[in-house]
Amino acid sequence: MIEVREHYYDDDPKVGPPDVKTALMDVEYFFLGNGLIQAAVQWARGGEGTPLGLLVMDPEHLGKKRESLTMDPSEGLAQTRVEIRDDSGRVFLPGGSGLTVSWDERGGVPAARAEWRGDGFAVAEWFFVPDRDKPELVREVEIANESGGTLRLQVRTGVPRNRVEGTVVLGGGEKKPLSFGYVLDPATRAISLEIREKADIPESTRVNRRSLAEASFGHPLLDHFFRAAKAQLPAAVSRTGRVDGSIWQYNREWARDQSVVAHALAILGERDLARTMFGRLFSKFVTDEGDTVDSSERRHPDEVELDQNGFLLHAFRQYVLWTGDRDSIWEHWDKIAAAAEFPLRPVFRHEPSGMLTNRREFWERHRVHGIEPGLELVHQLYESVGLSAAASLARMTGRTDKVARWDAEAQRLKAALLEDPVYRMVDNRGFIKRRGLDGLVQERIDPWPEAGLPAEVPLRAEAEHFLNPDTSAALPIALEFVPMDSPLVSLTLSSLETLWNQAWTGGGFGRYHFTSEPDSAGPWPFSSLFIARAAVEAGEFGKVWRVLEWLNSLPGAKAGAWFEFYGNRIAPPFPQVGIIPWTWAEMVLLLVHHVLGLRPEEDGIRIRPRLLPGMGRVEASFPVRGGRLELDFHGGDGSNRWNFTSSGDILRKTDGELMVKYSAGTIRASAVSRQD
Repeated sequence: MIEVREHYYDDDPKVGPPDVKTALMDVEYFFLGNGLIQAAVQWARGGEGTPLGLLVMDPEHLGKKRESLTMDPSEGLAQTRVEIRDDSGRVFLPGGSGLTVSWDERGGVPAARAEWRGDGFAVAEWFFVPDRDKPELVREVEIANESGGTLRLQVRTGVPRNRVEGTVVLGGGEKKPLSFGYVLDPATRAISLEIREKADIPESTRVNRRSLAEASFGHPLLDHFFRAAKAQLPAAVSRTGRVDGSIWQYNREWARDQSVVAHALAILGERDLARTMFGRLFSKFVTDEGDTVDSSERRHPDEVELDQNGFLLHAFRQYVLWTGDRDSIWEHWDKIAAAAEFPLRPVFRHEPSGMLTNRREFWERHRVHGIEPGLELVHQLYESVGLSAAASLARMTGRTDKVARWDAEAQRLKAALLEDPVYRMVDNRGFIKRRGLDGLVQERIDPWPEAGLPAEVPLRAEAEHFLNPDTSAALPIALEFVPMDSPLVSLTLSSLETLWNQAWTGGGFGRYHFTSEPDSAGPWPFSSLFIARAAVEAGEFGKVWRVLEWLNSLPGAKAGAWFEFYGNRIAPPFPQVGIIPWTWAEMVLLLVHHVLGLRPEEDGIRIRPRLLPGMGRVEASFPVRGGRLELDFHGGDGSNRWNFTSSGDILRKTDGELMVKYSAGTIRASAVSRQD
């Protein structure tokens, strides 16, 4: 059985220098990396910690923030600042209202750009990883003399046990760069630092960057969020495919989270990294029997996250459809088949309904939290979706022996979920979270004494603890599991409204009713994006903008790197809150799958734009199966009725969507809003 203290930690943010704290006041983290080195530029705007600090990590070793390789146990990140000393001995440091950090590019690669000023000079710093095949980060410091005379400046920075210094002499109005190279030795996990010549971007890196997806959404906020996700999602993944479920927080891995990340990487054109991730998922996260790893653990049947198999199979199918990599299906076929079959075992079968049952819910609460044996909505949903994906993968490779069974089981689960007279996962509120084995909706939970929950968490309060509503109820809508004119869509989205601003102000959806929260209460970015994705499909665009504008109001918006949730984390015993890679993946899915409407299928790519009101002209380019899809949408007014044209072979066209045949060349597709 699950050890209730599995996610209890002893990392106390009050112990050590302020920089060991993840949720510094108004902090922003800009993540950089190439799978061989990982870094985060810390912009601590609120007066806690080093205002401009540099965290460097080995992506193969998941760890706490305090374990970052540039973190000094007593000074924190202070040594990583750039200090500039003039001839009079005055020292200038970045900080205060004059310091800004934003996303930029250097030679075509993502860069975090910091700007600040001294007396008579201005400083711009760029942090970037120039070579995709070397564990090296470059920090380019450019100083501009704004005085009328000559400046002689000493420029100093460092990492623990290594400080370097250079001299810059500037005439009036002159500017000069000084570069520092940070190199990770993977054998010793040590960081070396030295002054470098200006960094060159290798042609191989430039070619790789040009091969990736590009998109301009006709709105600065959407452009920023897409650009931030495109830069940071691959930076979170090691070259072998490792990724922390929450950077600095859990130091554990989940098949579910990584499946969504790998799916988004495939959309962005990071084919090799996505392929590596799926290879690792099938080889290390799926057992020969077909069960999957969560939180780096294999579970008892009563505690298996039964949706993970479906998440993996669905995401892998999407990867194959985007890339055309059918060889990977053959390579991983035994594990694909095992993952499809595992949830169909008798131990999980609820005989009266034919659905799946155990005592684990989507957000990982279990028996000690009051979860009774029963039927979880997302378990049925994703096993149905996963079985359909497995059948599709089988058809692609001519393995027809399982197709009929998996298609039939997928449809049977779907029918039971939607239509069973006693056990269907719907009622007058729309989709519901969970039913007991007797068919009654489990509306409440009460924790067991052995749960060992801190007194401050809502689930310990002397009150009723409600299971419904739950943001996972938005997932059937986001997946188009039912038609958008189904009453279930509007009922569900209406029910979920009660999760906005529950026990807090400022916006955001809690992942479920806060009274049943065994952790700290607060809104969650990636579960809020579940609802945004569903709202796009339902045409409720105001709800989409509300989520996006809320995200833009949070610490993390400038970098586009959000914490798991926003609230008062009780740490310890809970871990300090970290940065969730899944959120970047959800943002990619929202903007590409839902808003741009790019849907690769077995015979061609379906293009079904759902542009949000307020968006201008969209121009985008995506790698698809060795070719390139170039998009040009304009005139969208929210009605999303289009006149389509394309240079490709058109397989189907309506006023709502276009489907074109795959090509190894460039396909251009245009859509002009219909005014009739």
